[in-house]
Amino acid sequence: MSDLAVVLVSGGMDSLVCAAIAKENHEKLAFLHLNYGQNTEHKELECFEKIADFYKVDPSLRKIIDISFLKQIGGSSLTDDKIEVKKYHGDSEEIPDSYVPFRNTHIVSMAVSWSEILGAKKIYIGAVEEDSSGYPDCRPSYYQALNNLIKEGTKEGDIEVITPVIHMKKFEIVKKALSLNAPLELTWSCYAREDQACGECDSCALRLRGFQLAGAVDPIEYLKRPDYSA
Repeated sequence: MSDLAVVLVSGGMDSLVCAAIAKENHEKLAFLHLNYGQNTEHKELECFEKIADFYKVDPSLRKIIDISFLKQIGGSSLTDDKIEVKKYHGDSEEIPDSYVPFRNTHIVSMAVSWSEILGAKKIYIGAVEEDSSGYPDCRPSYYQALNNLIKEGTKEGDIEVITPVIHMKKFEIVKKALSLNAPLELTWSCYAREDQACGECDSCALRLRGFQLAGAVDPIEYLKRPDYSA
């Protein structure tokens, strides 16, 4: 068991499970969160803090980075007020307009810089291949390339990005969370709302389908709970 790992914690379900897995493998965790002007920025930050509290992450090992540049350039329904968050219309091979251009590269780069300072060798991120048809920065090949870049571009060349849930389906992630007693009630996935999850955006739909296929009830509050299990 190595001493310290950095976990990228958005406040969502996938990053929660990454944190739970990292907790089993490391003595200490450092949590990194990105504010980039997303629609649910305040709710996600609240969830980040609650998850950090749950796992007893020292305040000195919590890093919140503001990168308003992604809001400034827009181009995503998560950051651009001119683009409406779409309702889920089934699985698609097209890149959705919720894609935030090169977002994961920004946050992983910051995590690598921090890891060099902390002496951490592992960075956990909750990328899921099930999302990769829509998000190019969720593909396994992307993380292979990214790890090669990190090896080339860091002082010791021994920092690695770990993607423990990348090959899981959402229902498997739900089951993993339950098996690890991870606090799913502290997470948020909705793209559109901060008071109640809408239940109709792509992220809500994938999450709800995961719970429904896992035979479990999602503990967060929804405006609507359609059945996506069929």
